[in-house]
Amino acid sequence: MTTSEDEVAAGMTETGATGQVRTAPGGSELPLTEAYDTALLDLDGVVYAGPNAIEYAAESLAVARDGGMRLAYVTNNASRPPRVVAEHLTELGIPAEPADVINSAQAAARLVAEKVPAGSKVLVVGGAGLVEALAEHGLVAVSSLAEQPLAVVQGYDPSVGWQQLAEASYAVASGLPWVASNTDLTVPTARGIAPGNGTLVAAVRTATGVEPEVAGKPLPPMHRETVIRTGAKRPLVVGDRLDTDIEGAWNGGVDSLLVFTGVTTPALLLDAPVEHRPTYLAADLRGLLTAHRAAVAVDGGFECGGWRAWAEDGVLRVSGAGEDRYDGLRALCGAAWTAGPGLDGRKALAELGF
Repeated sequence: MTTSEDEVAAGMTETGATGQVRTAPGGSELPLTEAYDTALLDLDGVVYAGPNAIEYAAESLAVARDGGMRLAYVTNNASRPPRVVAEHLTELGIPAEPADVINSAQAAARLVAEKVPAGSKVLVVGGAGLVEALAEHGLVAVSSLAEQPLAVVQGYDPSVGWQQLAEASYAVASGLPWVASNTDLTVPTARGIAPGNGTLVAAVRTATGVEPEVAGKPLPPMHRETVIRTGAKRPLVVGDRLDTDIEGAWNGGVDSLLVFTGVTTPALLLDAPVEHRPTYLAADLRGLLTAHRAAVAVDGGFECGGWRAWAEDGVLRVSGAGEDRYDGLRALCGAAWTAGPGLDGRKALAELGF
């Protein structure tokens, strides 16, 4: 388990920081609130969806907090400063302080601070979240190459337009180091899916032919930032996305809980490559409050909570009558992850009620 900044930064291999390949969801005899000291929670799709809290989120997090688990909110969105996010959470009935929020702007600012002297000017393509994060490290945000910055940092903000992207392109082309808070291609809004920071980064990349250094999930700088700021000894990553939250946990060598309140579906989970396989899975944040049965390999298949799953002739099959359909999904994941990708799991998922 990760216990220090040095350990977070070290040991990143093609099979993850632990060198382990997960072949089935794991189990915990203790409720996860007792097995781990800190929950590193993604926000959108896990805690809230736009302006509204997700069902059971506030109640579950209150029980977890009252039981002694530290709650930290970890987001790739660099546009809003931590105090603004904390205020939004509090309005939703989830009390939070600015120190409870860790965003990719903070991880990006730390990377920049490691490259330039204190007091340096940094060209910012983004919003208030980046400006405040740079100030925390004694760096000065500027908006033009004419102000002689020593680095460029880019993060999502709805105000970013052509002029800022052009200024960034001139600066990057001049040879300045370039850090991106994250490269998520899309961002959810109240009106639907819109271009995210990855799309804006692509504009500068296309203009310059240069690749930025990226700070956000699923890459190690973001995980390092969360551990530094929370002091977590036994962290549990909680998320809804396989390619950011779960892969970020895998890169950091820590356990993860996938909830199905956001973008990931059971069908996507069955085809997950090794870096996208969570330790635990649950319908929603109530999964923090319970023990979890492990899927166990038995006679060419996997069993969990009264369900048995196996692969046969390119098709995933399931039988049994367990009380919890998520136990059936755990067994089905074991069968799918062991047999390999491309299996037809539609009928088995339907039998489980997914």
